[in-house]
Amino acid sequence: MGYDEISKNSRSITSGNWNVLYWVLGSICLPVVMPLVLLNLWHRSLIAKKRKHLPGKVVLITGASSGLGEAMAHVFYKAGCKLLLAARRLEELERVKNDLLDLEIVGVAYPPSVLQLDLAELNAMSRFAEKAISIHGGVDILINNGGISVRANIINTALDVDLKIMTVNYFGSVALTKAILPSMVKRQSGHVCFISSVQGKFALPHRSAYSASKHALQAFADSLRAEMSNKGIKVTCISPGYIRTQLSVNALTSTGQIHGKMDKATAEGMSAEACAERILTAVLRGDKDLIICNAQARIAYYLHFLCPSIYFWIMANRASKLEKED
Repeated sequence: MGYDEISKNSRSITSGNWNVLYWVLGSICLPVVMPLVLLNLWHRSLIAKKRKHLPGKVVLITGASSGLGEAMAHVFYKAGCKLLLAARRLEELERVKNDLLDLEIVGVAYPPSVLQLDLAELNAMSRFAEKAISIHGGVDILINNGGISVRANIINTALDVDLKIMTVNYFGSVALTKAILPSMVKRQSGHVCFISSVQGKFALPHRSAYSASKHALQAFADSLRAEMSNKGIKVTCISPGYIRTQLSVNALTSTGQIHGKMDKATAEGMSAEACAERILTAVLRGDKDLIICNAQARIAYYLHFLCPSIYFWIMANRASKLEKED
């Protein structure tokens, strides 16, 4: 057999292989991929259409002085919203406000308002709500984002620490929601968004008070959603995984002191900006419940329900490891 004949046969075999590949792509992959591409394009156009209705909406964000709250302030400000920024530290709120005003915005932009808020001061919520509502005549979107975390085991944690975390993370958001809600019901319009955590879906050792407060917030959101379903008010519960913020640094220890350390998982978490964009999209879509996390946290979430024995074994090992590190 000559070289030319061998080369010809080789090209024929190669051509046949490519024909098979084209057939597989055309007959199997294309019918699956094309609907997904079209669905994605439809979803993007729908979000873009809904985004046009966002300018001028009044958005109240708690915990807006840093971290995820600050990132959400940037995202909603760029979308043309009238922002009410709330947190304990007025000087940090002013910094965030000035940063927003320095941005070059294409389209409409409204000067943000800053309001001092301590979520632990439950009796002051009614006055705060009245003040917030009076600025623009109402609140269209309430984002309950403020909160604190903990880094301590149960047996050594003072009860005052448990009470503080539950008060700020749960009762503070509940009190503010209850104070804002009547004005929304009166207008038959509004959106309440709770920033929970994946730890509100499944609990971790050395995070008992934090996980408990987020579980409570999840339950409250689910109940509120059902009760508001016929009143024109949407309720969204967002459960992010680890985010690169100062949450672990500002977390409380068993004695109520500041933890002062950045956890490895937190340092390697998603950016606050990326999470804020996902939250904006969730609000636009009117999502009821959304988990924003990596594969590891998502696996833990499903293990908790589908194979609890493995989940409990993993958590027990995690607790033993944390105890040795202490």
